[in-house]
Amino acid sequence: MFIRSVFALGAAAALSACAASNPAGEKFRTYNGPEVTSVYIDKSDRAMYLLHNEEVLKTYQFGLGFAPEGHKQFEGDGRTPEGGYWIDALNPNSNYHLSLRVSYPNPADTARAGSMGRSPGGNIFIHGTPTGVDSTTDWTAGCIAVSNDEIEEIYSMVKAPTPIYIMP
Repeated sequence: MFIRSVFALGAAAALSACAASNPAGEKFRTYNGPEVTSVYIDKSDRAMYLLHNEEVLKTYQFGLGFAPEGHKQFEGDGRTPEGGYWIDALNPNSNYHLSLRVSYPNPADTARAGSMGRSPGGNIFIHGTPTGVDSTTDWTAGCIAVSNDEIEEIYSMVKAPTPIYIMP
């Protein structure tokens, strides 16, 4: 994949995201760096890359749903979708600190679940983590969880709409 080949060649290095530090505990930060043009999620490596074109701006580790392998089939399966979607909304009032909504389900997801007589589900987000939960463990219902400090930074950097690619 693109990200693996870039790192294998040693051609990319993570850059400072220019997101303001947060010493006062404010959850809304400012960001003055390059535009995030896409988000790339590698589920198998548990690595999220915020990209400006082909340049990696920031990298994060994360947790997934309680059944992380494979593409989300239907509501309640604990899987995280795979494929191309959009970050289509930012939620400042998330139950998990802050969150960015992934545009799942798309028409193909809806048709697949419907062919099984099931709902595809929805409400897939990149979000923060409750107190006492390790953000890198697989505990969500299909979302992508990072630490609260990291979601503050991501929330400041990613605008809607931004493409997101979730790879197996």
